[in-house]
Amino acid sequence: MRKLLFGIVILILSVCPEWAWGQAKVGTAGAQFLELGISARAVGMGEAFLSICDDASAVYYNPAGLSQLMEREALFTHVSYPVDINYDFVALAYPTPRFGGVWGLGVCMLNAGEMDYTPYEVGLTPTQTFTAKDYSLGLSYARSLTDRFSVGATLKIIDELYDTERATGWAVDVGTLYNTGFKGFKIGMMVSNFGPDLKFIDQSYPLPMNFRFGGVFDIFRGENHSAVFAAEGSHPNDNMEKFNAGVEYSFKDLFSLRLGKYFEYDVHEGAGLFDLDGISAGGGISLNISNTQLKFDYGYRDMGYLENLHRFSVGIRF
Repeated sequence: MRKLLFGIVILILSVCPEWAWGQAKVGTAGAQFLELGISARAVGMGEAFLSICDDASAVYYNPAGLSQLMEREALFTHVSYPVDINYDFVALAYPTPRFGGVWGLGVCMLNAGEMDYTPYEVGLTPTQTFTAKDYSLGLSYARSLTDRFSVGATLKIIDELYDTERATGWAVDVGTLYNTGFKGFKIGMMVSNFGPDLKFIDQSYPLPMNFRFGGVFDIFRGENHSAVFAAEGSHPNDNMEKFNAGVEYSFKDLFSLRLGKYFEYDVHEGAGLFDLDGISAGGGISLNISNTQLKFDYGYRDMGYLENLHRFSVGIRF
């Protein structure tokens, strides 16, 4: 198994050497809405979630994680961004024992609302508005190849609509998950948003492709209490390496507390610097009603000079 994992890493680095040794191409990729976190639980622990992914959010964070689900599950997330921008995500995971795997479906929409046209001449008042919306629809499938190793993939249709013009394309996510069997230590890898350039009118731009690698292990695990630590790194095609780390404490699977940290998330804008290396925190509660489990999660992220973000997710396992 170690040879298999090593081979996957070598294959990725040999196919895409610029990820390992190239220079950052900041701001060169479009469709950035594909990089927005979709789970309040994951955001609460710094989005170091690649190797956990034990709920329906795996359709986004690592499709291989879907193989851990034994029951059907749905996830709903809403995020309110500054200047009335709204982001919504819905996911569904559906185990199919007859076919030996788990299917997943993920739908997201970023709605920027009505915006004023900017006049070319200073002093003029905008008289028209336009809208900007981004959509993504993904179909996932995951399967356990052994009792410890799983693979998964997601095929996504992407659509960016700006007033009457649009750019449409597709992308693929491929992920793996390996459970070492030692103290809950799991290793995950994923290549996301691999696909052709999008074309808007007469201009083409690449997707925000990313390679991520991470792990998670048990800090302690008892009958009523448990805690895990997770960390991961990523190398996007339009920036330098970034890192995430987080912890999650759970009591009897009834409620959880989370804390996370983002590293190297600084954004340069001209001669200025926006520090996005903030902390994150959150929590969740779980309720069992008949044969249905309801989960409510909240995630907070410190955005530095920007307005802090709050995420709310609702999960249903049935």
